[in-house]
Order: sequence, then C-alpha cells, then structure tokens
Amino acid sequence: MSYSTNQFGGISSLLKIDLKLFMIIMTIVFLGLITLYSVSSGDNSLVLKQLVRITVGLVAMVLLAQIHPDNFRLFSPFLYFGGILLLVLTIFFGVGKSADRWLDFYFFRFQPSELMKIFVPLMIASFYSDKELPPRFKNLVIAAVIIIIPALLIAKQPDLGTAILITSSGIIAIFLSGIRLVHILLGVAFVIGAIPVLWSMMYDYQKSRVLSFFSPEQDALGSGYHLIQSKIALGSGGLFGKGYMNGTQSKLDFLPENHTDFIFSAFGEEFGFIGVLLLITLYVLAVIRGMSISIKATDNFARILSGTLILTIFLYVLVNIGMVIGLLPIVGAPLPFMSYGGTSMLTVFAALGIIMSVKSHQRLMRK
Repeated sequence: MSYSTNQFGGISSLLKIDLKLFMIIMTIVFLGLITLYSVSSGDNSLVLKQLVRITVGLVAMVLLAQIHPDNFRLFSPFLYFGGILLLVLTIFFGVGKSADRWLDFYFFRFQPSELMKIFVPLMIASFYSDKELPPRFKNLVIAAVIIIIPALLIAKQPDLGTAILITSSGIIAIFLSGIRLVHILLGVAFVIGAIPVLWSMMYDYQKSRVLSFFSPEQDALGSGYHLIQSKIALGSGGLFGKGYMNGTQSKLDFLPENHTDFIFSAFGEEFGFIGVLLLITLYVLAVIRGMSISIKATDNFARILSGTLILTIFLYVLVNIGMVIGLLPIVGAPLPFMSYGGTSMLTVFAALGIIMSVKSHQRLMRK
C-alpha cells in the first residue's frame, strides 16, 4: 500500500499535478460520465465523444502545469488581445444560434467566449502583479476596462449570461487584490445604476427568461418550461433518488438539455438528495484545495490568478445549481467537469492546469 502511494506521488510530482485536487476533480468527472450515459439511454457514442474531450482537457492541464507562472504573466497581454480579436471575428463570422456563437475552422470549432473565462483573470492578475495593493482608484478603472471590453463583445453575440459570468470572474480578481471599502460601495452603486440600462439593452427572449424566473408557471409551456421540468426532476428524486438509469424526466425527454445545462437535475433525479450532497461536497473540497494553493502562492500574480480561477469555477457551479433549482434566472451555464461540451471542458481543465502550475513551481522556488 505504501509503495503504491509513493508511486502515485512520484508520478504526480513528475507531471507537476496536485494529486489531491486531481482526484477530487476526476471523481466529479466520473459522476458526469455515468450521468451522461444514463440520460443518453446508454448511447456509447455520446460518452466516447465526452471521453475524447476529457482526454484533450487532461493533456492541456498537464502541459499548462509544466509552464512557470511567470510565463503566463509574460504572455497575458497577447492572450487577452488575441481573445478580443476572436470575439470580434465571432460577431461577424460566428456560426450557431444567437446565444451560442462559435468560430468554425472546418476541422474543429470552439467558443472564444469560453477562453475569456481564463484570459480576463489572467490579464487582471498580470496588471496588478507589479502594482501597489490594495489598488488605487486609477488602477481599478483600468481593471474595469479590461473586464468591460470582452463583456460587451460577448453580450453583442448576444450571450448575456456568459458576459455576466466573465464580468464576475474579473470582479473576483479585483477583490482578491485587496479592494478598499469605499471602492466596494462605489462598485455596488455603479451596478445598481447600470441595471435599468442593461434591461433596456436586453432582447425580448432574455427579458422573458428573467420574468419567467419570478413566475415560471405563467408560461409553463414556453419560457418557464425548463425550470418547471428541472424542479420536477429534482423533487422526484427524493432522499435516495430513483436509481441509476431510472430517471423518467430524462428518459421521456421532459427535461431539456439534460446532458448539458441541466445535467445536475438529471443527476439529482437518479441519485437523490444524498447524491447531490456528495457532489456539492466534492466541489467544495476542490475549492478548499484550490484556495489553499492560492494562499501559499509566493507572489501577488500567482495568488490572484489561482484564487480567481478556482473561485470562478465554483461560481459557475453555484450559478448552474442556482439556475436549475430556480434561485437564479436561466443563463445557459454548464456545470464544470460534468456537462457535455468541448470548449467548456477544455477551459476548466486549462484553469486547473494553471492552478497546478502555481502549486508545483512554488514548491520548486522554495527548494
């Protein structure tokens, strides 16, 4: 047993991955795969496609873990402005439905908006790395501009949900830099003042989603359908669930997007409250481990970046769960490491690789 443990430790050290965080995440990935197999009624092709995407994500994670954090800081402006260029190209040449825009390169396609979930925190962490902290008001304004530019471009696609999430990830980075109370109050006042402007810019279907959040029963067969079916699926799971592959809401296609945005509802229907509690516990443990790495980081850049990335992943978890249980409007946010998807899976594994880079290289620097 000791030999086996040492062997795993040696491999993880060689690959520069944090074994504890890796094992937690892979447990979540496993739960996602078995849920995906169930909701697809045993369709192996869907699971195999997801396995390919997970493998690509794991390769990206290991490769990024080898890179010294200083190199991320060095290339952050190029990555950020490259991402901005891709967002502009998506507006003019993107394919797909209105709130799900892709760039198609024939051999593959991806969502540039997903990349900005990493590039925005990376740019802000790089900007604050050599600045006085807590940041001065001027530097807060510059950070706000860094956030607003991609957020507006993504909202233009239009993908308001992702724009809000990326804005939130940027705000997390600013908070981790150590923001003064007066600046927090100014930020809150700005957000409140921006709500009427944001509402006036929203499309009718986006307004309908927000209104259905308050009263989904008023349009039970339209904008409120997703939320109602999601609540039915979760509620019918009870304490222990209906059992693996026995979820009727998913099998009878009452629960829409059961392999992507609403996979949490499908999981809850089959595994019940106990299963949901286990899943949430795993996410919390991942955040605790990630924040432990962030706190021990040797410089401001690594601390802000790793902390922002792990908290951003957890934010997406909270948004997805809040969305499917009716605490938040439906914004189309996948559940990290579980939902079926390519670019989103690659993004969260890439974020994980950067966090592990911070961990492995801080250990090397201390030696």
